[in-house]
Amino acid sequence: MNAITRLPFLADLPEDGAEPFSVPERTQGERRRFRTIWISDIHLGTRGCNAAMLIDFLDNVDSDTIYLVGDIIDGWRLKKRFYWPASHNDVVWRLMKRAKRGTRVVYIPGNHDEMFRQFTGMNFGGVEIRRKAIHTTADGRKLLVLHGDEFDTIMLAHRWLAFVGDAAYTTLMRLNVVVNAVRQRMGLPYWSLSKMAKHKVKNAVSFISQFEEVVAHEAGARGVDGVVCGHIHNAEMREIGGVAYYNDGDWVEGCTALVEHEGGRMEVLHWADEIAAREARDEPARIAA
Repeated sequence: MNAITRLPFLADLPEDGAEPFSVPERTQGERRRFRTIWISDIHLGTRGCNAAMLIDFLDNVDSDTIYLVGDIIDGWRLKKRFYWPASHNDVVWRLMKRAKRGTRVVYIPGNHDEMFRQFTGMNFGGVEIRRKAIHTTADGRKLLVLHGDEFDTIMLAHRWLAFVGDAAYTTLMRLNVVVNAVRQRMGLPYWSLSKMAKHKVKNAVSFISQFEEVVAHEAGARGVDGVVCGHIHNAEMREIGGVAYYNDGDWVEGCTALVEHEGGRMEVLHWADEIAAREARDEPARIAA
């Protein structure tokens, strides 16, 4: 916890006109606009965090509301070894600047950043900290928003096993960084080693399915129309027992976000694909130049 409280992002934002970013921010007029954005499982403070891609996302989108659906900062890793590059500061500054400009920013801590749950109900720099939230879509649907670790039986019954799994996952994330560094030098797009491994393992697929069903059932029992969560790093949109289940994914493996369009339509954005499409569109102009 001491390492967490020393982080520079807990200070106030600089005055307007000052530039805190090591990576310059794009102008607001160039951004795609959505009514609502949900992102989670960024895991700032780890080498697996894909901060560069998230910065690109934040510089290309805007919204009335942003939900940070847990595991934004990885307190588990920071307690063991402090790692906080400038790009991780850039992510936090951008989110705080959105709040300062009038975007509603709601932060729902997860299990990796559970140390912030003690501040539930408080507001820091325009960022609301909540244990859970109810979001009303443009078309009138009520969505329960929460991280989802409360429905993870491994976390609830065998917390020690969760830490063992986290250590194995961290190793896989390090391999993922190496693999994508090589792919980048070869001119190849981003590819998630860990995501591929997860979908190849039968038990992992079974766990994801069970998790989704449990979360949807609980949301239905609470009388809402749907649920938005994170936690399992698996972006998804589907209906389960009459309840809309949405998972916004992560920014370690899939690099995804859930967005609500102005009319209430929901969509999962796969940002690696968005970047690839943008670069393909820009390629003729670069060749001509």
